[in-house]
Amino acid sequence: MRHALILVDLQHDFLPGGALAVSDGDAVLSPAAREVASGAYDFVVATQDWHPAGHESFASVHEGESVGALVTLHGLPQVLWPDHCVQGSHGAELHPSVSMDKVHAVFRKGTNHTVDSYSGFFDNGRRHDTGLSTWLAERAVSRVTVLGLATDYCVKWTALDAKAEGFDVRVLTEACRGVELQPGDVLAALRELRDAGVEVV
Repeated sequence: MRHALILVDLQHDFLPGGALAVSDGDAVLSPAAREVASGAYDFVVATQDWHPAGHESFASVHEGESVGALVTLHGLPQVLWPDHCVQGSHGAELHPSVSMDKVHAVFRKGTNHTVDSYSGFFDNGRRHDTGLSTWLAERAVSRVTVLGLATDYCVKWTALDAKAEGFDVRVLTEACRGVELQPGDVLAALRELRDAGVEVV
């Protein structure tokens, strides 16, 4: 049974000082680096939020709307975010604490101007596939461990989609932190993961 580690969005903009900083987000870096270095995984992959400038999920694009507002974007519910992880920017770069020479592949998401993408597998409308599922299946991976930022968005949806794609899924909470737009969002996300059959450790 081949086992892959999925590092979710370990990028400068989600870390303290970044455009969409996750509270205590830098606490994930040490356990993430430890997992990468552990030799416990057959493959290590990373996801990377990679938005074009002016992405429609950015509050700055919507006159009169503020960060955190919930709108409908081309038929999908959409939280509006600050401009973040813009293609080619420093904020979009993966944090150097993760040794990229041990990362076998990077899967970029959020590249479509009109739809956001929390999951490392699909966009939020499941209209576009990043290729991650096929990449893992081609290498006979049946189990994945997910960690990174943020628990209640990109980690949650990556893990749920991995489960839906037929993988055995584990989430390492020590190496995850959440946005918590609303108090309790992280606990609700972990409950949703457990209910879906994801191992939360």
